[in-house]
Amino acid sequence: MKENRELNHVITNEVETIGFSGVVYVKQDENIISNLAFGYADRAEKRKNNLHTRFGIASGCKLFTAIGISKLIEDGLLKYDTYLADCLDIHFPNFDKEITIHHLLTHTSGIPDYFDEEKMSDYEDLWKDYPVYQINSLKDFLPLFQKEPMKFEPGHRFHYNNAGYIVLGLILEEQTGRSFNEYIETEIFRKSNMMDSGYFALDQLPENTAVGYIDDHEENTWRTNIYSIPKKGGSDGGAFTTAADMMKLWESLFNFKLLNEETTMRLLRPHVHVNGEISYGYGIWMNQRDNQIYKYHVMGYDPGVSFRASVYPDSNLKMVIPSNIESGPFEVTKVIEGALLKE
Repeated sequence: MKENRELNHVITNEVETIGFSGVVYVKQDENIISNLAFGYADRAEKRKNNLHTRFGIASGCKLFTAIGISKLIEDGLLKYDTYLADCLDIHFPNFDKEITIHHLLTHTSGIPDYFDEEKMSDYEDLWKDYPVYQINSLKDFLPLFQKEPMKFEPGHRFHYNNAGYIVLGLILEEQTGRSFNEYIETEIFRKSNMMDSGYFALDQLPENTAVGYIDDHEENTWRTNIYSIPKKGGSDGGAFTTAADMMKLWESLFNFKLLNEETTMRLLRPHVHVNGEISYGYGIWMNQRDNQIYKYHVMGYDPGVSFRASVYPDSNLKMVIPSNIESGPFEVTKVIEGALLKE
């Protein structure tokens, strides 16, 4: 194990090489072995990121949705094999009647996505016909996919699907009578003592929040992402959190403070093989070698946002790397793994 100073040197070298902007927070056991901030939270005002800056984490918060749905199952409101048609009073004229909660959690439902990466490459193109400022609730996403045809039969294969997590959020709202954001903030963030986290509107960001930046390296220009992503996040992504708060989420989840042990272990089980070593549980990715999980991780990418957070159970290593530009956390994760983990 390299000492803190050596690890910080490795991280700083990589950060300078790739131009990273964000926070790098690493713990092993109960020891914080690296906690560094880089770049600007607000370039115009030259306000720097700090260790307590809030960052958008895009799809990194699908895990929150999966925990919320798992809590409803634990409380007896739903089952993993509950059919979509039996728990959500919204008409989807072309959806298969066999779609279950399990299918939605694992991206195997086959429903059409509102952002289909097989058809579209630029997330911003979505908002030409549906301006981002009109996306104020989960139901506002429905016109983007509600009447589209199925892509494949439920359970047939894995296909990453944002719309499936919008549907899960709508199910949570109908089953609890509460807004999705309020439920997650109360039942997950507050119970994990994540006091700096929330679902904030881009035009009402609280203090010490990083602005997301989209860089044009050819023109050497930049712009913010306020017109490039939905105004307020929801069940498929878009929460804001600090590195320290996300570390609290990891610890609460793995210490069974949010769900009981049986429900937690089901969430963390590999339910569908994606490719190579990678499988997917409920809202979480995992890497396996010799039938053993050696890494759990979540990630998020939006215009002006990139995020990685990982847990390595064999070494009790945890890291959280949020960024307010479009790349960097993956590369920083790799150099930390190279410095700390033996193959």
